[in-house]
Amino acid sequence: MAAHFHSFTLIFFILCGLIFQAWADNPISPGFPYGSKKVRGVNLGGWLVLEPWITPSLFDGTGNSAIIDEWTFCQFQPRNVAQSKLQNHWNTFYTEADFAAIAAAGLNHVRLPIGYWAFDVGPGEPYIQGQLPFLQKAVTWAGNHGLKLIVDLHGAPGSQNGFDNSGHKVSFPQWHSNSTNIARTNAIIKTLANMFKTNTNVVPAIAPLNEPAGFDGSAVLAATRQFWYDSYGNIRFPFGSSQQSNTLVIIHDAFQPLSYWNGFLTAPRYQGVAMDTHIYQIFSNSDVAMSQQGHINAACAKGSSLASFDLWTIVGEWTPAATDCAKYLNGRGIGARYDGSFPGSSFVGSCSGKSGAASSFSSSYKTFLRQFWEAQTITYEKGQGWIQWTWKTQAGAGEEWSYQAGLQNGWIPQNPTSRQFPNICG
Repeated sequence: MAAHFHSFTLIFFILCGLIFQAWADNPISPGFPYGSKKVRGVNLGGWLVLEPWITPSLFDGTGNSAIIDEWTFCQFQPRNVAQSKLQNHWNTFYTEADFAAIAAAGLNHVRLPIGYWAFDVGPGEPYIQGQLPFLQKAVTWAGNHGLKLIVDLHGAPGSQNGFDNSGHKVSFPQWHSNSTNIARTNAIIKTLANMFKTNTNVVPAIAPLNEPAGFDGSAVLAATRQFWYDSYGNIRFPFGSSQQSNTLVIIHDAFQPLSYWNGFLTAPRYQGVAMDTHIYQIFSNSDVAMSQQGHINAACAKGSSLASFDLWTIVGEWTPAATDCAKYLNGRGIGARYDGSFPGSSFVGSCSGKSGAASSFSSSYKTFLRQFWEAQTITYEKGQGWIQWTWKTQAGAGEEWSYQAGLQNGWIPQNPTSRQFPNICG
């Protein structure tokens, strides 16, 4: 009897092992074959979360220099005025025609930033709601044009980084230090997971928090790590049972080197997790001081870390811009490091012809933008791929950042796999 029991037990464990292995090899089936096909996409920046540099006229038109982010946009003008301006912006800045053009450009993903206030406005918070119908429209439009949409929570209560793109520019982020802030954020992630758990063919992934400020110390990192664990449970198990969703969880590196996250949320225990890293070469004095070739070399040097990291790694934000010259890029009313007008910076060169309208760009500058764009896309495809910031800006504003302007002016190819400089990284 004992022998029979042992053999049955052995067979049982072998079968369990085989089932587990099959599950581990193919744990989720989102609507995009991550791991075998490269992500090529754009961010829909400045639409459902305002950014002064993407739509400067929206801010300049207020006539109030204290309006520097979405919080103050709602706080420092009459509510009906702010509401009307926001509604008009949401209705016009992105339409289905943009989604058609993005698909026609050979791209397969869009990443849509949205703020917590679309779901939850607390006491004393001036935010105006109305974004959710546009999130739903974006999902419909993405589906209509064969695009995959990543929903990205770009701003959390208290601000996770203090940047204006979190909705509220503050001197030090408060999100991580207040358990109510984190609980509110977790509740929103549960809401998002529930909204899209049966529509992973169009919304294959949720990014539960954009750019938490890990550079602000261990308390931020500890809160972020716990939040990634919580988000994993909330996104992968939205059915109130042991049933798993097919939704990919995209965590951000919190501005730490990828090596900091080695072994975090990895298989076989965790399934369906990807890492988002953002690569910019413009937000320090040393970065903007690099030569054009230096920028290209720095991009090419990222390849090995992207290729070898133990989670699927997507470069979810980057730009062909090599200066911080775009008006208001560092904040409304704040200058640029490149021309020395940013506090604590020194002059590298004139911003003239480096930003603004593409019509002001020289042919040699456009050639550099093309080289830098190719160096980055070639390199980032050594990982899982890339999502450029951003599809469009207001006409004449920071067009070196605009995928749309790049297509129109020749520094971005009509087919994202076409190369003029295939050996740029050697």
